[in-house]
Amino acid sequence: MNNLTFGMIKPDAIEKNYTGKIIDLILQSGFKIISLKQIQLTTRQAELFYYVHHNRPFYRDLVEYITRGPVIAMVLEKENAVQSFREILGATDPAEAADGTIRKLYGESKAVNAIHGSDSDENAQIEISFMFNQLELING
Repeated sequence: MNNLTFGMIKPDAIEKNYTGKIIDLILQSGFKIISLKQIQLTTRQAELFYYVHHNRPFYRDLVEYITRGPVIAMVLEKENAVQSFREILGATDPAEAADGTIRKLYGESKAVNAIHGSDSDENAQIEISFMFNQLELING
């Protein structure tokens, strides 16, 4: 799984019609989309997905934010996928993100920042398994 990562376009970016532009940027950066789907997370699913943050002060707001509309979950493939994807995401805070990164282009704030990406190979595997079943993962 070292060459796979998980990405999720968040509700704010979908609401603003940035989905196509974000996917184009991902593809132009050399990623192959292994699987992609639009889903609406329930509160319970969001709580489980973000459980790693359950003791943080922003946890409730994060769950509320991610469930306010559909998200687009993606499994992406590229050499050194996790690190490469984090580079095109940009800093969590769009104001601190490098020019040309997804969050600089389409994020609003640290809390509303357009896209999620796995922060490690281990978390990529966990997040992919959470959002996708084996039948949805195409090995190409």
